Amino acid sequence: MQIALIGLGKMGANMARRWARGGVNVVAFDRSAEARESVVEANITPVASLADALVSAVLPRIVWMMLPSGEITENTIDTLIPMLGKGDLLVDGGNANYKDSVRRAVKVTAAGIGYADVGVSGGVWGLQNGYCVMTGATPESYAMLKPYLEVLAPSKAQGIVHAGAVGAGHYAKMIHNGIEYGMMQALAEGFALMEAKKDFAMPIADIAEAWRDGSVVRSWLLDLTASALQKPDEIAAIAPYVADSGEGRWAVEAMLDLGVPAPVTALALTTRFATQGKGDYAAKLLAQMRAGFGGHAVKKQ
Repeated sequence: MQIALIGLGKMGANMARRWARGGVNVVAFDRSAEARESVVEANITPVASLADALVSAVLPRIVWMMLPSGEITENTIDTLIPMLGKGDLLVDGGNANYKDSVRRAVKVTAAGIGYADVGVSGGVWGLQNGYCVMTGATPESYAMLKPYLEVLAPSKAQGIVHAGAVGAGHYAKMIHNGIEYGMMQALAEGFALMEAKKDFAMPIADIAEAWRDGSVVRSWLLDLTASALQKPDEIAAIAPYVADSGEGRWAVEAMLDLGVPAPVTALALTTRFATQGKGDYAAKLLAQMRAGFGGHAVKKQ
């Protein structure tokens, strides 16, 4: 088994390692020499160009991209199309808008090349625990790709699904991340409410630890939260800023497109915007309105 991997960021590099340790020969390319050097181990062959990655690959080639969404992925696909041939399979495993995946599939398959999109979940723990892989592909492309997915997944029977036609992999991952936003927000708010109840002097870290066993809300996110609560000094040093990677926005767009209510996802996303200072102007106006109609004091910066 051999696969060409394009992109050796945190996820890509660990996926290369998991494949390699599972017996897959990985031809690995990244524009960064440092990234290429970081994956030097048995069964991984770092190469210095896209052309080298394809020349080194066994026919028919499976080329898996782990690149940022948007222009970088688009340009890489345009570069790869004339370099690939009939029977090859191009896979986008990075975070991408499912609409882009559907559109790109038309372009790629018109050239006689197979195309699949895979939503990958597992974060930095995927190397150790395996990844959840959600694939959008034709039955033929999925059959070609499945042995590689089984190495990435926790086991051949766990964390692996043919989610549907091309685009379904990234759509499933988008919904997955929307749910993740809501779960994270609920946990954070719950522990904030307990932390604010000063008269009870609640042992929040102990409560989190107790919830990990037997409770309805036990989960990996709770496990991570419980671990974080064991280090209050580290929490105190963190700025109250939460980024959004794009998946949550796309999930809310899907809500609007389909007319299906998803208020938890939408509210969790807007809460992240608030941490980024994007609600500051509105908050200032609210304070000024209160001052205007009620004479309430306004805090100055």
